Amino acid sequence: MARTLLITGASSGIGAATARAAAKAGWNVALLARSQDKLSDLAGELGDCALALPCDVTDRDAVAKAVADTVARFGGLDAVFANAGKGVEHPGVENGRPDEWHDMIHLNVMAVLYTAHAALPHLRKAKGQFIVTGSKAGRDHMKGSIYSATKWFIHGFAGNLAEEMREWGGRCTVISPGMVNTEFFDEEKPTKLQPKDVADAVVFALEQPDTSCVREIHLMPND
Repeated sequence: MARTLLITGASSGIGAATARAAAKAGWNVALLARSQDKLSDLAGELGDCALALPCDVTDRDAVAKAVADTVARFGGLDAVFANAGKGVEHPGVENGRPDEWHDMIHLNVMAVLYTAHAALPHLRKAKGQFIVTGSKAGRDHMKGSIYSATKWFIHGFAGNLAEEMREWGGRCTVISPGMVNTEFFDEEKPTKLQPKDVADAVVFALEQPDTSCVREIHLMPND
């Protein structure tokens, strides 16, 4: 029976690339994002192994329903890739915009917590895995960056969750890329990491034997 992976932020970039890579590796994929059209197109491309679930992952009830719908469709949940995230247009603290911080923190932090909270009972049954997108920005101090601070939270949370999941045979991995050529940036970054590079790292973590937990994968562009 194929294993099932739920992906947030699945409509483009790293999330969509991971859906393609996981489907190619034989996984069922539940695709969560706000963009119904993009999700439907991706699910149509991937076929019966994919389930499109338009969802605002900052809405706790919507996340819980998406997890329940995934389990109902595929019979269980083996892994989660909490990938949804965003930055801000106005960096720094003194000149930053608190309303932007609010929205970013709810997506980068609270949505990850909501996803973990909803998924863990099912992951426990499967002795499954929770993977989350961190960042080089979550390893370095960056002048006035609230975005970086949210990723520092993610790196700390992932390590703490790994210890909790370890008690029942589960695993948690943080994927920590440097600059990736995604819609996060206004201009193409062809010499930087590509979404598929990160997707391949996710699949690598998923395919480890039960005796091994890759706690962190840190990728940097080779330019």
